[in-house]
Parts: sequence; structure tokens; C-alpha cells
Amino acid sequence: MKHNSLKYSAFTVAILLATSAAYAQDATAGTDPYFYERGFSVALLAVAGVVILGALFALSQLVSMMVKVQQIKIYQEQGMEAYLEEVKKKPAVSFWERMYKRWTNVVPVEKEKAILLNHDYDGIRELDNSLPPWWTAMFYITIAFSAVYMIYFHFGGPGLSSSEQYEKEVARAEEAAQVYLARQANQVDENTVVALTDEQSLSLGKTIWDANCVACHGAYGEGGIGPNMTDEYWIHGGSIQDVFRVIKYGVPEKGMISWKSQLRPGDMQRVASYIMTLQGTNPPNPKEPEGEKWEPQVTKEAEAESDAIGMK
Repeated sequence: MKHNSLKYSAFTVAILLATSAAYAQDATAGTDPYFYERGFSVALLAVAGVVILGALFALSQLVSMMVKVQQIKIYQEQGMEAYLEEVKKKPAVSFWERMYKRWTNVVPVEKEKAILLNHDYDGIRELDNSLPPWWTAMFYITIAFSAVYMIYFHFGGPGLSSSEQYEKEVARAEEAAQVYLARQANQVDENTVVALTDEQSLSLGKTIWDANCVACHGAYGEGGIGPNMTDEYWIHGGSIQDVFRVIKYGVPEKGMISWKSQLRPGDMQRVASYIMTLQGTNPPNPKEPEGEKWEPQVTKEAEAESDAIGMK
């Protein structure tokens, strides 16, 4: 029995080491925030599986020992001659037949009258069979597992409850959405750029403006070395596409450098959107207008839509 216990312990350690090694070699360990939680859950399942196998093995050994003890008592009462006679009468039984009988505890058909109850339902008679050992073992194992599960997930254990798991998944999805939007923002160019109006984007645009543009255009866009950004006159056009293009490629002949190597497309869109908000702000000491007065061009589609609204 001691030898079997040693083998069982070695088997348990081998399963746990194999599980840990498989997770340690997983390439997603550094990128998946739930990697170690899933690893712990897998290890817990592995331990539960080992416990179940151990419980079944111990139960089978216990049943076998109980049977042998009963046999010994019977043979002690009847004498050794009865034992030898029983051995001679016992037919050869295959290994699988012995295991099936051991695990199901089946009563032979010819002995069922001894466990027949007086319950009769439309000709169906009830037997007083004991539950199969494997079924009883699984029942108690599930009770033990449920206790471990409740403690682990609901009563102070490291496991997350369903509500906590939901909140964590929502936070993870929001992070993924922010990463996706940031990637999309960095794919914008002078043909697809649109003016941003949300407070966060404009605040970031002002930060970029204060760090890079104030020296030439003034703190309020009033102009200095560069032109005034608050009036209606523009040298290279006053649309969001025009402003983005000048920021991206610059105007080297007039001292305006290209920022495409220093700012990401998303940042150029933010600062361009902030510049558009400076229109008509009337800062102190504005520089004289330069270029031509710019008026937004109305497309044919916009004109048609405007006419349709007027007709209504």
C-alpha cells in the first residue's frame, strides 16, 4: 500500500510539473493579461482530476480489502477445506470482468430475489441494489469540488466572481477600443482628415500647439514670425485639409518646417483641429492679415441638400 501511495504521489507531481511547463512555454504569457489566471485554473483542474483519480483508486482498494476481510472471516468459520473447495469451484474470470464487477457492484441475476422489494408498479419490481461505488465516489467528489469552487470564486479566494470578471472584460475591451482608435487615427492623411471637436482631442491639440507652435505663431495664434491664425486670411488655404497639409509637409521657403517626422498623423490632426478653433478669437496684438480671404467651398451635393431643406 505504501508503494502505491508513492506511485500516486509521483504521478500527481508529474501532472502538475507538466501543466506548469506547458504554460511557461506559452508565447502569449507576456501579452495576455489573463494568462496566469487561466494557468491557475488549469492547475486547479489538474489537481481536481488527480484527486478524483486518487479517490477512485483508494475506493477500489478499500472495497477490495473489505471483500478480502469478509472472505477471511468466512473461511475462518468454515475451515481451510472450504477455502480450497471454493478455489476449485471458482471459474476463471477475465481481468475486465473482474473490474466491471468491482466498479458496478452488480448483483448476479440468480441472486436478485434476495434483494427484491415488495414494491410492484404495473409489473415492474424494485430491487434494493446498493449504488455503484464509482457513482457514490463521484457524488462525494462533486460535493468536495463545489466547496473548493465556492471558496475560490465567491468567498475571498483569488478567483473572480462573474460580476468581477465582467467588469474586467469590459475594461479590457475599452483598452482594446482605445488602441484600435489610436491606430485608426494614425492612418489619417491630408485627403481623409476631418476636424475633431471633442474636448479631449482639442486639449491634446493645444498641448502640441503650446510645445511646438507658440514660438512662431504666438500663444493665442496672433502671429509672430509666422502668420496670424485667428483672422479670415490664409496663405495656403484655410480648410482642415489645407492646415493638415502645411503641418505635414511644411513651407521650407518661408521657414515652416515639415512635422511629419516628429508628429504622428493623429497628433497633426489634433493640432490642426485646435488651430481651426482659433478663428475669430481676436487675440491681443494680432499680426496683419496675410494671403487671401478664405471662404469654405460649398460642394454641389451640399448645395442640393441645402435647396432641398429650403423647399421644405
